[in-house]
Amino acid sequence: MNKIGIGTEMLESFQWFMFLLASAVALPVVIGSIYQLNFEEVSWLMQRTFFTVGVASLLQAVFGHRLPIMEVPAGIWVSIFTVMAVTEVSTGSSYGETLRILEMTMILSGVFLFLFGALEISKKILPIFTPLVTGTFFLLLTVQLSGTLLKGMLGLDENSSTIEFTESSIALLTFFIVLGLSTFARGWLGSYAVFIGILVGWVAFRIIIGEEKEQISLNLFSSPDLFAFGSPIFEWSILPVAFIIAVISISNIVASIEAVRQTLGEPPETKGGQVNNGTMLSGINHVLAGSFATVANVPSATSSGFIALTGQTRKNPFIYATMALIVIAFFPPVMKFISSIPGPVANAALLASFVQLVAIGINNFTLKPLDTRKMTIVGIAYLFGMGTMFLPSEAFRNMPPIFQNLMSNGLLVGMGLVIVMEQLWRTNKDEG
Repeated sequence: MNKIGIGTEMLESFQWFMFLLASAVALPVVIGSIYQLNFEEVSWLMQRTFFTVGVASLLQAVFGHRLPIMEVPAGIWVSIFTVMAVTEVSTGSSYGETLRILEMTMILSGVFLFLFGALEISKKILPIFTPLVTGTFFLLLTVQLSGTLLKGMLGLDENSSTIEFTESSIALLTFFIVLGLSTFARGWLGSYAVFIGILVGWVAFRIIIGEEKEQISLNLFSSPDLFAFGSPIFEWSILPVAFIIAVISISNIVASIEAVRQTLGEPPETKGGQVNNGTMLSGINHVLAGSFATVANVPSATSSGFIALTGQTRKNPFIYATMALIVIAFFPPVMKFISSIPGPVANAALLASFVQLVAIGINNFTLKPLDTRKMTIVGIAYLFGMGTMFLPSEAFRNMPPIFQNLMSNGLLVGMGLVIVMEQLWRTNKDEG
């Protein structure tokens, strides 16, 4: 048995730490722009995000599914935040009230998830999540998030509607360093591809473009605030939304566990106990996110892409990285420095991991022979799922709030279709 040196352990932990940061740093800025938060409010939102991401990832690795899968702000919740910013305000609510409603929605969804795991409901519905379902999830997820990541790479945001050549060039350099080293390099260069890519992009960005100009005074030590947006507000209309998101989140949990198990070389069949434990802890993590007024976290399938890129299969470095993320959340100056990874660089490193995620999705499709039935189901799910992603949120304004929140999310639409069609359209030859 080979002994792992302290230097290797530290480097692997730091690389996980950098990837966790890159995964968590962008969405607080997105939410801040949607809800018109000022620079200081976004900074505190980022602090709470780092804290909840670190705690959620650590809890899952130790007590939940027990795999090195990072928890990240969920794309589905970002969509809900975006849609509710339009629907709630159109009914007379302020942005502040909407954020308090969202706190309660995440808490309720967490309660449902905990019950699904504790009562072993998630284990009983595991047969629904066939390779066709998980494969569709991976590919629709990459489609949904790749646009956001590519926009971030190219410097497109609320302040710029044209491609920033310098920023995008540095981002592309980062992307190809990560992908190139992980694919062609041998030894430590391949193992630390993500870290090297982010470091080179970060340094190049600061040398060529310089530091950010906006500054705020920060205390040396500060703990994350509970209910930073105010006390949660309950509305009956959010109850079915919270329930449906909890059900759909199980597919995210199953798909992420499947992806990492496959990457680690474990049997492809997910264990029911892992799903139950992962679902229960995901429920606790949703309540945690609602309580600390941030975006709810879910297990990220991109963890499998990171593991495939770097070859890092051990869990200990991942655990150390999550602990480090929790600690820096209490020290705002340290957090500010480390979280100053330029957005284009962070997005480029994440996008590189999506290449492996696409491969895992395709591999799921080919676990069983594809026939006309399966290709038709996938085709319909893709057409409607991806098509929905290109529709403006205003298109659903005349629908009841619950349908606005669900039908405007292409990932939910595509996943719902593939699950329903697979269960209704059965053949004697292949029932799933």
